[in-house]
Amino acid sequence: MLTKPRVLLGSDHAGYGMRMSLYASLKSEGYELSMFGGPAADPVDYPDVVHELLDQFKPETDRAILLCGSGNGVCITANHRQGIRAALCWTPELASLARSHNDAQVLCLPARFITIETAVEMVRTFLTTDFEGGRHENRIHKIERP
Repeated sequence: MLTKPRVLLGSDHAGYGMRMSLYASLKSEGYELSMFGGPAADPVDYPDVVHELLDQFKPETDRAILLCGSGNGVCITANHRQGIRAALCWTPELASLARSHNDAQVLCLPARFITIETAVEMVRTFLTTDFEGGRHENRIHKIERP
């Protein structure tokens, strides 16, 4: 990827601390950032955060990082939006495959089950890995049916 995408970060209360760490890391790397979710670790419902973020999201050019305790809730919610491919990952290798094979635009992280260091590495991998296209392109087109 030649230019850095705009990155939208969203989390519920379980992902708040990790979201703030990722924000600081990405800001220091020069990414344009937008944040979604509560201003503290106060309870917030993850579907509300996901929908607010996706209302501002441009899947062709942006990337999003969503966090909740398990990563499942934000991933399920994001994947209900037409045209969105969200991937729940817990290793950098999975984050790489989500981009290179699945052309995922949204990375979902299980904040209660990974370290901040692992999260930072996965986010860097996700943001710098391009879609391979080729044999994977046809599969992407089969995901959504009319």
